[in-house]
Amino acid sequence: MAQTIPIRTAEDPVLDDEGGGTGTRRRRRRTPGRGSTPASAPWLFLLPFGLPFLLFYVAPVAYALWRSLFKIERTGGIYGKPTEVFAGLDQYRLVFQNDDFISSVLRVLGFGLVQIPIMLLLALGLALLLDSTVARFKALFRISFFVPYAIPGVVGALIWGFIYSPGLSPIVDLLGKAGLEPEFLSARWILWSIANVVTWTYTGYNMLIIYSALQAIPQEIYEAAKMDGASNWRIARHVKIPSVAPALVLTGVFSIIGTLQLFTEPIVFSKIATTITTTYTPNMVVLSAGQNNYNYAAAISVTLALSTFVLSFAFLKITQRKAEM
Repeated sequence: MAQTIPIRTAEDPVLDDEGGGTGTRRRRRRTPGRGSTPASAPWLFLLPFGLPFLLFYVAPVAYALWRSLFKIERTGGIYGKPTEVFAGLDQYRLVFQNDDFISSVLRVLGFGLVQIPIMLLLALGLALLLDSTVARFKALFRISFFVPYAIPGVVGALIWGFIYSPGLSPIVDLLGKAGLEPEFLSARWILWSIANVVTWTYTGYNMLIIYSALQAIPQEIYEAAKMDGASNWRIARHVKIPSVAPALVLTGVFSIIGTLQLFTEPIVFSKIATTITTTYTPNMVVLSAGQNNYNYAAAISVTLALSTFVLSFAFLKITQRKAEM
């Protein structure tokens, strides 16, 4: 009777048993080679980002949240010894009873409803112009539009403060000779003067984000649209703008966060205009409260951070629903 001889392959190596080499065969166990990836490797790659994120973002927020749960009490009257005691949510109750804080939030929200759409439309228009085939000296214009963002915020606010000042500005002087008497630093116009500074500063930054998204669109799409007889305007409207919608959403979220954090321009203008109070914006309220009551300032900061998160999340959800329609 013929015997069937098993065929040994490379995937099934065999070894003789230790007991004298009788020829019996057994399967060799697979062991990981030197090139195998340890389980800790992904965490090592995340460490350069994760460690600074924990130290400079999560830790300060957690510390502010912890301090907001306490308050200062004095024993023996106003000049008594201060003692920090646990207060729970008492500080947050005071935040929502603070009319200055609520007014500052409503002020910057009105500011954002007007300023953000104008800024993003300007950024989109500039990005479309730079991406057009008729544009020349693109590198020069990209740098020129980005320069205002590269200028420190305090310096930019000082420059515009000089332009707005009636006794110093050549622009105000020329407008006065033309029969116009603008009052850029008045209570009526100061908020929109600040909006102009913010728009001047961040339009170029947002333009670069949108322009980068335009550069990522495959050229084959443009060629197909031109073969179908589409004009440059129709290509921009029906191809380019829908393709950069995620970039517009991203810049919109950044703008919402920046609006609620408005601080540099108002604090600089407060030195040259009496129309800006110490509680003009939410961050200025935090600064004013922190000089006397750090725990209360921490509660305002946490409330402002949560409000920023809620508004940004709501904006993302609204844009996602419109994109799915």
